[in-house]
Amino acid sequence: MIQWQKSTYSGGADGNECVELAPGEASLLLRESDAPARILTVAPATLAALLDHLRDAPTR
Repeated sequence: MIQWQKSTYSGGADGNECVELAPGEASLLLRESDAPARILTVAPATLAALLDHLRDAPTR
């Protein structure tokens, strides 16, 4: 069974505006709680690069 973890940055107290993460066999799994059947598979290094890019991006 996949153990999903809700992002601490997700909004909404009722839990339907969440980004969730779970470990896969050789990758990480991402999904949005409002579309749980849609799962994105990503390599850990790719997700780390995305997060670094978002963290360094100027805010609008």
